[in-house]
Amino acid sequence: MTRVAFVGLGAMGSRLARRLLEAKHPVAGYNRTPGKARALEAAGLKLAATPRAAAEGAVAVFSMVTDDAALRAVALGDDGIVAGLGRGAVWAEMSTVSPAVTRELGEVVAARGAAMLDTPISGSTITVEQGAASIAVGGDREALERARPYLLAMAPGGITHVGPLGLAKSMKIATNLGLAVQMLALAEAVLLAEKAGIARETAVEALLKSVVASPMVKYRGPYVVGKMPRDAWFNVGMMQKDLQLALDQGHATGVTLPTTALVQQWLTMARALGLGERDFGTLFDVLAGLSGLPPSPNSEGSR
Repeated sequence: MTRVAFVGLGAMGSRLARRLLEAKHPVAGYNRTPGKARALEAAGLKLAATPRAAAEGAVAVFSMVTDDAALRAVALGDDGIVAGLGRGAVWAEMSTVSPAVTRELGEVVAARGAAMLDTPISGSTITVEQGAASIAVGGDREALERARPYLLAMAPGGITHVGPLGLAKSMKIATNLGLAVQMLALAEAVLLAEKAGIARETAVEALLKSVVASPMVKYRGPYVVGKMPRDAWFNVGMMQKDLQLALDQGHATGVTLPTTALVQQWLTMARALGLGERDFGTLFDVLAGLSGLPPSPNSEGSR
C-alpha cells in the first residue's frame, strides 16, 4: 500500500494521523517530542527521526504545527520536509499560518517537482474524532485529487476548494476569528441572563436550543457550567495568534475588523490574569469576574 507521512503529532495532528491509520493507510510520522507519539506507534505509525525521514518515499505528506516559525523549522534545511519530498509527491499543509509563508514554501516545493496544498481543517479535536470536521483547500486541483482520499479519511465532513495556494489559509483565518467573537457573545449572553435572575445552567440550556447554537456554542457552552477540559483544546495564546493573522490580513486588504480587535484585547486581559494556557473559552471567566459573578465551576482545576 502507498505510504503517507504526518509531521506534527500534537493534540490535533495526532487525531488526524490516527484517522489515517484507522483507514488502513501506512503512516510515517514525526513529532518534535517523540514521547507524545508513542500511543500512535502502538496503533501502527512508524515514528521517524526527522521530518525529512518521514517524508521520504511518501506520496502525500501532511503537517500540523503551531505557527510560521514552527512551519519553517520542519519544512526547510537538510532534515526538513522539503528535502524529503520526491517528484510528484503532494504536501498538504494543515496548520493555521500566514498565507504568505505558505506561498513562499510552495515555490520551494514546486522547484523540487512536487506540489503543495494548503489544507487547514475546520473543527476541534472532538469533531475530528467524530468524523465531522471539514477542510478548505488551496492549490492545484490535480494535486488535490491525488490527496483527496487521505483528506477525506481525516475529514469526512467534506472538502471545499477555495482557489490558488494560500487562500485556504485565508479562509481558515476568517473562520477562526468567528470562534472567538462567538465565545465573547456567548459569555455576554449567559451573564446577562444570569444577572436577570435566570440560573446559569438554564441559560446555557436555552442557548444550546436556540437559533444561536452554532457548533462552537455547542462545544463550549457547557464550559461555563463546569465541563471545561483539563487540557485546553485551543488555548488563549493560540487563538491570539490566529486573531493577529486576521488583523494583519484585514490591515493589508483594507477590511475593518472591529469585533476581532475587541476580542483580541479581551484575550490579552485573560493572558494578563494568568489564564493564557487555558482554552479560550476562559473568556467567560474574565467577564464573569468583571460582572461580579463566579467563574465556571472547575476553572481553578483547569489551570
